[in-house]
Amino acid sequence: MKERVEDDLLGIPGVQGVDVGYKVVGGKKTNRIAIRVYVARKRDVAEEERIPPEIEGIPTDVIERRFMLHGA
Repeated sequence: MKERVEDDLLGIPGVQGVDVGYKVVGGKKTNRIAIRVYVARKRDVAEEERIPPEIEGIPTDVIERRFMLHGA
């Protein structure tokens, strides 16, 4: 499932990564598997740029996280 939607999600402005894991609600991990979408900053966006609440019946979880490259 992730492979089918990853390129589309990465094409949305601000999306930095996609993975699969447990959904977090109110700071607590749930037992629901979700498509997790990483963004540098959560903000209000136009409707066409919003991450849907679910994709093909699987919930999504938008996570604010900044990724930095480190030299070896």
